[in-house]
Amino acid sequence: MNITTLSSKMEQLDTYKRYGRIKRVIGLMIESQGPKASIGDVCYIYPNKEEQPKTFIPAEVIGFKEEMVVLMPYGDINDISPGSLVENLGRSLEVKVGPALIGKVIDSMGNPLDGTSLPKTLTTVGTEKKPPNPLSRPPISEKLEVGVRAIDSLLTVGKGQRIGIFAGSGVGKSTLLGMIARNTNADINVIALIGERGREVREFVERDLGPEGRARSIIVAATSDQPALMRIKGAFTATAIAEYFRDKGLNVMLMMDSVTRVAMAQREVGLAVGEPPATKGYTPSVFAIMPKLLERTGTNHHGTITAFYTVLVDGDDMNEPIADAVRGILDGHIVLDRELANKGQYPAVNVLKSVSRLMSHLASKEHQQAAITIRELMSTYLNSEDLINIGAYKKGSSAEIDRAIHYYPKILSFLKQQTEEKVTLDTSIQSLIQLAEKGEL
Repeated sequence: MNITTLSSKMEQLDTYKRYGRIKRVIGLMIESQGPKASIGDVCYIYPNKEEQPKTFIPAEVIGFKEEMVVLMPYGDINDISPGSLVENLGRSLEVKVGPALIGKVIDSMGNPLDGTSLPKTLTTVGTEKKPPNPLSRPPISEKLEVGVRAIDSLLTVGKGQRIGIFAGSGVGKSTLLGMIARNTNADINVIALIGERGREVREFVERDLGPEGRARSIIVAATSDQPALMRIKGAFTATAIAEYFRDKGLNVMLMMDSVTRVAMAQREVGLAVGEPPATKGYTPSVFAIMPKLLERTGTNHHGTITAFYTVLVDGDDMNEPIADAVRGILDGHIVLDRELANKGQYPAVNVLKSVSRLMSHLASKEHQQAAITIRELMSTYLNSEDLINIGAYKKGSSAEIDRAIHYYPKILSFLKQQTEEKVTLDTSIQSLIQLAEKGEL
C-alpha cells in the first residue's frame, strides 16, 4: 500500500468517540441524552459516572424519543444510575466465528459459557445481514439425510430447505432435534437454544446431543432469565455463524429451539418502545422481524443452510399467530402430536398433518407413490377408527378398510424409532417402498 492510499484511508477514519449521559430508566428502557447514534448501534454504559471504569454494560440503540436515545441492555442494569456515561461503538453487534468454535457452547455475544477464552484464529462477522437476493439462490435439488425414518421417507428434506417443527410443550421437540443433530450427514450443526430453562441447556448438550453430536456442533444458548434483547440476538448470532460456514462451501444444519420465544422477546422490546399490541398482544415488529430472520437461511452459490425451527404452539393450537406466520414463510412443517406421544409413539410425528413442500421435486416416482399409498392407508384407518374400536365395523364390508386394518400396525412400527437408533436415508426409502408394495418391513 503506497503512502497516498494510506493517507486517504486514514482521512476516512472516524477517530472521534461519542458519549452521552443516562437520564432515565423505565422498565426495560434506558433513555440517554446523546450520544449521536443510529438504530442497531452497540453502546457501552459505564456505571460509575465520575470516571470511566473497566466494567461496562453493553446495550443497543432501539429507538429515539424526542431528543433522547432509547437503549435496551444486553445484561443486568442494577448498577446504572443517572449520569452514567454512554459510549457509542458506532457499529452493530459482531461475533467471532471459525472452525475452532466447533464443540463450544456460547452466549448471544459469542462468549463461551464455560468461562474459557476464544481462540485467536477466529474471524469477526456482523450478526445483522440481509437475506440473499432471490435470484442468487440455486434451486434445491439434493436430498439431505436427517436419520429419522418418518422424516426421510414421508417428509423428505432437501439441502437448503427450511422446515418448522410445530408442537406443544413436552411433546419431544428437543429430543427430535438431538436425533437429527446426531444422525444427519450435514457438514456442521449450528444449534440455537433460545428462551430455554437453564437446566435444559446442559441436559440437551450432554443427553440429547451427546459427544458424537457435539463434536460437529456449535451451540448458542440464551436462557429464559436473560434480557429480551439477548434472546433475540441469540437467534441472529446463530444465523450469522451458519452463514459464515455456508459461505465457506459447507452444507450447514441450523436448528433453532424455539422461534416462538424469539417472537415473545421481540414483543417485549416492541411493547417497551411503545408499539401497539396487535394480534394476541404481538406487536407489528414481531411479524416484520420473522421473515428477515427466516429468509437468511437456505441456499447460495457457495453452500446451503438447512434449517429446522421449532414452534411452540400454545394449547396445541396450530393456528395461533406465530405458528400461522412461520408456516407461511417456511418450506414445510412437521407436526408433533400430543395424542401420539401419549400412545407411546416416538418421534410423535403426525404424518397426515405434516408436509414437505419440496418432496415432490426431490423424490423418485416410486418413492412418491409409496408415500402416497401409506398416507392413504393411514387416512382410511383413522377415518374408520371409532367404528373399528367399538366393533361396529364388520370385516369384508370394505376391501379398502380391510387393507388399512391389515397395514396400520406395520405402519406404526415403521414410524417408531428409538432415540439412539440411526437409519440411513436410502434404508428408510427402501423400507417405505417395500412396506407400500408388499406390506413387509
